[in-house]
Amino acid sequence: QVQLVESGGGLVQAGGSLRLSCAASGRIFSADVMGWYRQAPGKQRELVAAITSGTITNYAASVKGRFTISRDNAKNTAYLQMNSLKPDDTAVYYCNVKKFGTDYWGQGTQVTVSS
Repeated sequence: QVQLVESGGGLVQAGGSLRLSCAASGRIFSADVMGWYRQAPGKQRELVAAITSGTITNYAASVKGRFTISRDNAKNTAYLQMNSLKPDDTAVYYCNVKKFGTDYWGQGTQVTVSS
């Protein structure tokens, strides 16, 4: 079983920065894919960024160049550094781990960007 706890969300002005953290407990291996998704009101949940064992990353086109995903395998923690935030980035951000074909989710953390 895997438990994920996100932190670091909040209210920020447009152009500002936030850093999200996702602490994982349970059997997390470096080969498991860790990622961040977001869901805005009235919209579907979408992939923001994902990272494999540490070197391969994937970003949504809308955040490429502004967001950076990273992970510390020793701490079982993933991070999402978000810079140059825009009001369109407002959403609940969820941490995700893909393990043997099963998705594990955190409870989500709210990010609100004011204009």
